Amino acid sequence: VQLQASGGGLVQAGGSLRLSCAASGGTFRALNMAWFRQAPGKEREFVAASFRNSGNSVYADSVKGRFTISRDNTKSTMYLQMNALKPEDTADYYCAAGSQVLSALRVRSSYRYWGQGTQVTVSS
Repeated sequence: VQLQASGGGLVQAGGSLRLSCAASGGTFRALNMAWFRQAPGKEREFVAASFRNSGNSVYADSVKGRFTISRDNTKSTMYLQMNALKPEDTADYYCAAGSQVLSALRVRSSYRYWGQGTQVTVSS
């Protein structure tokens, strides 16, 4: 499975961005999909995930209510709509895919496939 993330950029605090992650080489609807992010000098952290079967979504507390993960199985693409952005959201954002159980969706090591990062910079 190959993942291609896009949509990053520079935005002012309070603004919005939508990230996309296009998947190829696998059965998209059978994959759990997630977004992680890594700020300079920090570890990569979980942002949001979508479970393959039900489409149930889980979010990190830091983004809950501001970010929305979605997926279009017909286009093999996942999205992350980011609203009310804050300077602390500045990071490289990575998409990931895996087949883990629901309880492991937040676990970075449980994801088998990773895309390249797309940079998000939020200015104050």
